[in-house]
Amino acid sequence: MKKSKRILFLHHSTGKSIWLGGTGRISGKLFQKSDVRAFFREYNRINNKRFRISERKFPALSPYGWNNYPYDYYNIWVKNAGEHPFMTEPTLEILTRKYDCIIFKHCYDISNIQPDTGYPDINSEIKSLENYKLQYDALKEKIHNFPDTIFILWTPAVPVRNQISEDAAQRARQFYRWIMDEWNEKGDNIYIWDFYSYETEGELYMLDKFSAGPGNSHPGKDFSKRLAPLFAEFVAGVMNGKGTN
Repeated sequence: MKKSKRILFLHHSTGKSIWLGGTGRISGKLFQKSDVRAFFREYNRINNKRFRISERKFPALSPYGWNNYPYDYYNIWVKNAGEHPFMTEPTLEILTRKYDCIIFKHCYDISNIQPDTGYPDINSEIKSLENYKLQYDALKEKIHNFPDTIFILWTPAVPVRNQISEDAAQRARQFYRWIMDEWNEKGDNIYIWDFYSYETEGELYMLDKFSAGPGNSHPGKDFSKRLAPLFAEFVAGVMNGKGTN
């Protein structure tokens, strides 16, 4: 028997919508059948693979708090790294012993980026480009310590137009381009799934046609149904050594 390859998807609500796909938000309820998991079940059958994908809310609402921004990944995985959980959240030392691939993302509030002050602080929770870049560089350095584990990062989600200022949206685009053009390194163990380009189609905001409703920055059912297999196919490609970072 081939050894299973274990994949973990860390997310909150936007990720949950894509995870569920077309089985997602109906009359305000979330059904637990997953289009992403169904894709892998069929993919394994056809291709004689043993990819096992699961998902987890990260960080949990309690005790850490419902924040999954660059500071929080840095705080849990770099600043408080080690063999013991931090506020019940698993460090990379813990996760990489169990999983062959770790997928992580941020909520769309990551894009409400404030102007730089000229005094970047890696330990600051303030959402600014200068702080994000320090935290992302520290994360990359930490991730490179686990070369046998594959990591997949979602590019930042962005809100619909009426939930973010134009200035903040412009800064979010700058951060996205910095990730793609400067932070990303070819040949390492980090791969990028470009969620930003799917939901904006070149615009500054999540397009209204893709949202769950007026003023709602979560993915709608049709958009989630379309993206779920695209996301799953990307992950499968990376696991098979065909992905591009």
